[in-house]
Amino acid sequence: MEYEPVIGLEVHAQLLTKSKLFCACSTDFGGEPNTNVCPVCLGLPGSLPVLNEQAVTFAVQAGLALGCTIHEKSIFARKNYFYPDLPKGYQISQFEEPIATHGHLDIDVDGVSKRVGITRAHMEEDAGKNVHGVAGDSLVDLNRAGTPLCEIVGEPDLRSSAEAAAYLRAMRDLLVFVGVNDGNLEEGSFRCDANVSIRPVGTEKLGTRCELKNINSFKFVQRAIDAEIIRQTAILDAGGKVKQETRSFDPDTGLTHTLRAKDDAHDYRYFPEPDLPPLRVTAAFIAAQRAGLHELPVAVRKRWVETLGLTAATAQTLSQHPQYVTFFETVCQSFDQPVKVANFVANEVLRGAKLHGLAATFTVTPAQVAELLLLVESGEISGKQAKEVFAALEGTARTARSVVDERGLKVVSDSAALEVLCQRLIDGFPSQAASVRAGKKALIGFFMGQVMKETGGAANPKLVSDIFERLLGGAP
Repeated sequence: MEYEPVIGLEVHAQLLTKSKLFCACSTDFGGEPNTNVCPVCLGLPGSLPVLNEQAVTFAVQAGLALGCTIHEKSIFARKNYFYPDLPKGYQISQFEEPIATHGHLDIDVDGVSKRVGITRAHMEEDAGKNVHGVAGDSLVDLNRAGTPLCEIVGEPDLRSSAEAAAYLRAMRDLLVFVGVNDGNLEEGSFRCDANVSIRPVGTEKLGTRCELKNINSFKFVQRAIDAEIIRQTAILDAGGKVKQETRSFDPDTGLTHTLRAKDDAHDYRYFPEPDLPPLRVTAAFIAAQRAGLHELPVAVRKRWVETLGLTAATAQTLSQHPQYVTFFETVCQSFDQPVKVANFVANEVLRGAKLHGLAATFTVTPAQVAELLLLVESGEISGKQAKEVFAALEGTARTARSVVDERGLKVVSDSAALEVLCQRLIDGFPSQAASVRAGKKALIGFFMGQVMKETGGAANPKLVSDIFERLLGGAP
């Protein structure tokens, strides 16, 4: 029997506040275990939570970016369960009345666009971290306990692991562009759970779902979902029934493994958090956050393709990070040829770029790139020479002009000398010359390559093209 996967993702995105959701402890990553803690995040008796205003602002911004309805009233709840890294014995989350509902995220898979529904986005505190294998023991680090999260629950609209990976990438890009999350999968500030089920193709009834927990890699989420689809298919084909449970993914074996029976909502015994009043945000506050949103990645790419003439692929590459966007558009302010700028930045500049969360470092400045491209455009240096100059500029404060002058780089524009060279090449490759004259115009690139090879890339390409056009009888 042929089955159809049904997949819904729950994204847990850490909100980029300096302090935790209900106390003043730092959210900095990498501190010594149990140093960023206080009575509130340790769950000590008598300690009381105080809501972080900046976390609310970030959650509203995330919900707006996802096209959600922001509710002026929302309620925090206690989600009760026992686990060593949850010191209070419950997690403060939102349940029946979350801050944002009914949004969407647009994704693209192999050139096909799809809109995926967002059920809800709500605030909650993170748990701590169990550290296993320390001198044979398992220890608990509570530095992350109380870190503010925005949990974004997607509709079960995904039908393949490729769509799931595309969804995660699009979600990460959007949250990073808005500035509410740093997208750092390695540090656990962006991770997801995947709910996976299968059903016979053509049926509407959902199958029994299994939840794959805490996946923090685009590659791993795709592999985990594929492995779970294979596992569930084998069970049904053998006449068995899939059990509702929570599973983990082992990237070394490529298999999923049972963690525990999957709890339903009633098992968590949700009830309103008695120590926090209902959260109320005003319509004016929501409107102000909407007005202050940065341009989102989908809008950036659409504008570049439609108004600047970039290809969809190049626009995708340059919009993977907000600092890439800033770099590209800054170069364009000084060199107003977006397609040439885009190709150079995508092919040369980004190779040396390093990202860390919302920050990015580049080996050159936009001013250096703009000046370099102006030298190429004016005909003073060739495209090949530009790569040499670029390599000399990396990691320095030098100007492109100073490198060109120092190295004596100059385009060869002596038409008489170039014509002698072109004629010698035509004579040396008679069959190729005959093919060009017979209409195989693509071979003109062969001759251009030979000229650049002999001149070390210093020949004026426009002049060389004109000479070949004349010598070969009208070839382009």
